Amino acid sequence: MNSKAISLLNDKNLVYIATLMKDGAPQLSPVWANYENEHILVNTAEGRIKHKNVLRDPRVAISAVSNANPLDMTTIRGTVVKIIPDYDYNHADKLTKKYLNMEHYPFKRPDEKRIILKIKPERIFVLPELKMNPE
Repeated sequence: MNSKAISLLNDKNLVYIATLMKDGAPQLSPVWANYENEHILVNTAEGRIKHKNVLRDPRVAISAVSNANPLDMTTIRGTVVKIIPDYDYNHADKLTKKYLNMEHYPFKRPDEKRIILKIKPERIFVLPELKMNPE
């Protein structure tokens, strides 16, 4: 995968994931994610709408935009190839360190089970380097 896309996914940028509803309508969610071992890893909770959607149709679209420059972005289409339990919150804690600079995921609920959507990137678009006009 392109190094710029990897950087956008691994830097402190929100990532947006689009899944497909039963009727084919898109559903979009901001998420925490990272890129590791040729896959995009999105952390979510069991039973959320994006989880239900990918169980039915594993096709997704991902977008990451730089916080520093909104013209620095990537969009990726891919497939969820595996759903990995994160019941011990190891991945959630790793992303908490990245996004909040805290050691442990602060939004833990007793009834919630975290999972990782492991996404294989298939089509990648990276916007060429552009800088915003300061005026």
